[in-house]
Amino acid sequence: MSNMPPSHTRIQKIIDANRIVLFMKGNPQMPQCGFSARTIEALNTLKQPFETVDVLSDPEIRQGIKDFSDWPTIPQLYVDQEFIGGSDIVTQMLASGELHQMLGVEFVAPKPPEITVSASFVQAIQGAIAEGDDLSVFPRIQVSPQFEYGIGLSKRDAGDLEVQAGGLIFLVDPSSAERADGLSIDFQEGPGGGVVIDNPNAPAQVKPLPPAELRALRDAGTSHHLVDVRTEQEWNTAKIDGAILMDATGQAQLREWSKDALIVVMCHHGIRSNQAAQQLLQMGFSNVHNLVGGIDAWSKQEDASVPQY
Repeated sequence: MSNMPPSHTRIQKIIDANRIVLFMKGNPQMPQCGFSARTIEALNTLKQPFETVDVLSDPEIRQGIKDFSDWPTIPQLYVDQEFIGGSDIVTQMLASGELHQMLGVEFVAPKPPEITVSASFVQAIQGAIAEGDDLSVFPRIQVSPQFEYGIGLSKRDAGDLEVQAGGLIFLVDPSSAERADGLSIDFQEGPGGGVVIDNPNAPAQVKPLPPAELRALRDAGTSHHLVDVRTEQEWNTAKIDGAILMDATGQAQLREWSKDALIVVMCHHGIRSNQAAQQLLQMGFSNVHNLVGGIDAWSKQEDASVPQY
């Protein structure tokens, strides 16, 4: 090791100290290239601890790892001090179960998901294929661990699952298969239209609720909890009838509510309430809304008797 360039010595120490280490662009939370993101996604499905090295923040390592591995691209994966390869190889090994075997993880071959597509979506896809230069491509559906969606056209990749829907063949990579099961896709034309996705597997998200919709909900007598996360001083300045201040008393009430209760969270302008709504999701509540614009918008748009401040 003494004859190694300094960068190679550093790299060897990193490899020796970690069973699984990925040299990548960016970090697992914010990959800086698609290939690094794809490899991180593959490793995350294995649920094994791994280390990463951001080559963008260390130019010496960025060039050094290419020379060290005699491999021209990044990312690069090492397992048990053995160089595995880049994104394509890792993806192929994940699909075949070879990577699971290497890490001692049980491999269950993914099944093609059930997908439903509307006639308008099929028409849009067919139009996109007809406009392109390559009629041998297929529509591809990807669902990331964060339930971000990728829908496009591509050729088959090794390990792809094929799904028949709407008279078309859709390609789904194995890592997306479970998250895509039960997916429904529609296409709406016109301003504000586009692809519309309904995924029963997606985690609950905070839903924006404009003041007019809160008014309609209240007028209809729909059961709900209106949660106010402002300070007590703000509460004393202006409040909406029926709201519950999240002081000690309000928090005690919160613990008694059903996890599927309809909850609307509000603050002054809708920023603090959005953060509070995210926390409610983490607590297990599934039907959480954020009042858009807060009590300020409510006063301006729905009830001028509520003081503005």
